[in-house]
Amino acid sequence: MKTEFMKLFGIGEVLWDLLPGGRQMGGAPANFAYHARALGADGRVISQVGNDEPGHEILARLKKLDVPIDGITMDQAHATSTVSVDVSPDGQPCFTIHEDVAWDHLTPHPALLASVKDADALCFGSLAQRCEPSRGTILQLVAHSPASALRVFDVNLRQHFYSRDLLHTSAGLANVIKLNDAELPIVSALFGFRGSPKEQMTAIFDHYELRLLACTRGSEGSVIYDGKEWGEFAGLPARVVDTVGAGDSFTAALTVGMLLEWRIEKLGRVANEVAAYVCSCAGATPPLPPHLRAHFQARPTLLHSPGAGWKD
Repeated sequence: MKTEFMKLFGIGEVLWDLLPGGRQMGGAPANFAYHARALGADGRVISQVGNDEPGHEILARLKKLDVPIDGITMDQAHATSTVSVDVSPDGQPCFTIHEDVAWDHLTPHPALLASVKDADALCFGSLAQRCEPSRGTILQLVAHSPASALRVFDVNLRQHFYSRDLLHTSAGLANVIKLNDAELPIVSALFGFRGSPKEQMTAIFDHYELRLLACTRGSEGSVIYDGKEWGEFAGLPARVVDTVGAGDSFTAALTVGMLLEWRIEKLGRVANEVAAYVCSCAGATPPLPPHLRAHFQARPTLLHSPGAGWKD
């Protein structure tokens, strides 16, 4: 499968991160869609903004980034989301996420449901499911995707906006889960999974019958498990500006790589490279350099044996 034919959706929040250095567009699903598109896939966003200046600016920003906006509806009654972000000396963000915003009121319009019928992958998280109607809409959209699609649950715990029931229902719909090393013990404690981090990952993987489970560890790299093989990947040197969006770029690279049927070693290595680069940039959606995009340009390679034809 060539990347340009892959249809990937990020479903949930789109917002303005109010960073110390200025305002940046963000939201994990929107970041995922942007990075999927930057890697050559047809990345799209399903979300909702307010009919206000920040909402119109988000649509203009996405257009500038060449991300389609036909999956973004406009709420006449609620404001576009903003998040106050403080960044620690080591580059780690601390979020204050304001409530009762436009994406909290996302509803399942028929056009949105129809749009995911031919999805190759969807990425959804816990934050945009913090209340109805958005939670029900997201679960309905995921359920409407093809059985063959990658359904990526990016756990993405924020403040108090999650519960055991929310995590269980989302994991039950997913076939891929991505979380980080701070979230793994929280999730494991909620579900009674004990032992080492690897034992906890194995328990989550087996309980939800996943295709892949990934745990990012910041500067320590990442761990990936597919039920047969473990991949452990050391962190890469990077001059950290901020880590906002790095995990989303990792998830996008991992998802596109899975659709390209990469082996686990390449999946983790390249996803780490992409995330390390994003950490070295301000904001969540920097342009990706050619050497990173080149990993995903699946060109056919001629086999040496005469008459053998082409193999991707």
